[in-house]
Amino acid sequence: MLLAVHRDRSFLLAARTLGVATSTVSRRIEALEKSVGRPLVHRGNDGTRLDPDALRLVALGEAFELGLEALRRDGSDASDDAVTGTVRLSMSEGFVRPVTQVMARLRVKHPSLAVELMSESRMVDLARHEADIGVRLSKTNSAAVISRFMGRARPALFASRDYVQRRLPGARLSRDAAALQDWVGFDASLERLPQERWMRAYGAKNFVFRSNASIAIEQAVVSGIGVGLLMEGHATSQPSLVQLEVEDAPPSVEVYLAFHRDSKKTPRVRTVVRELEAEFRRLAG
Repeated sequence: MLLAVHRDRSFLLAARTLGVATSTVSRRIEALEKSVGRPLVHRGNDGTRLDPDALRLVALGEAFELGLEALRRDGSDASDDAVTGTVRLSMSEGFVRPVTQVMARLRVKHPSLAVELMSESRMVDLARHEADIGVRLSKTNSAAVISRFMGRARPALFASRDYVQRRLPGARLSRDAAALQDWVGFDASLERLPQERWMRAYGAKNFVFRSNASIAIEQAVVSGIGVGLLMEGHATSQPSLVQLEVEDAPPSVEVYLAFHRDSKKTPRVRTVVRELEAEFRRLAG
């Protein structure tokens, strides 16, 4: 009840969320306040506001809620070694395609395995079991989470075959010629990324296509809009793309596979971690 009131900021909306009467929510909150000996919820014209002491109870409730969700994902294993239930993965958009390909192959081997993949800029808290496995570009500081170094993802400069034929017959781009080319890159919100800084330092000026989505960047390069940085391991497998020779290699990024220490005891998580490790190490070369 307290979680619903906190999230909806209203007894009426909390009651609708829970599917009970408003009077039921009110009675339960009053009983809780009586048991702890202090007011927990303050009502006002703009809705409800929780007392600071109540926020600690909310944190406990959310932790319990996440624990129940983790149990739900466990499914009903037929045996201790069964790869069943749901695995929840979290990563930035750039890793979605290769990870999805791994999951597709893995489900052929384990048809009782279900997958929930979250592409997000805000990395979920693995220590709180908001996801089972995360693909990260930095090592976590949490003692509850294991971070395994997968290698370095290496971006490289690519263009479509059509673009190369029209603008770069030798498939080589020097610093001096960089300003003459059309470029594809992330938008201003991501301009501080190392790969974005590298392109500008290399001489890129005419950005004709920008996006905050990795998949849009890739599609723009494939479609011949301009040259752009793509992850080498994935892009080299696409016959429509040509890797360009450059004078200085773009900076690589560290890749970590992260998961809760307790999760390694779960067969489905162990299996997915093993498959992802093999794939990332293959891509890292």
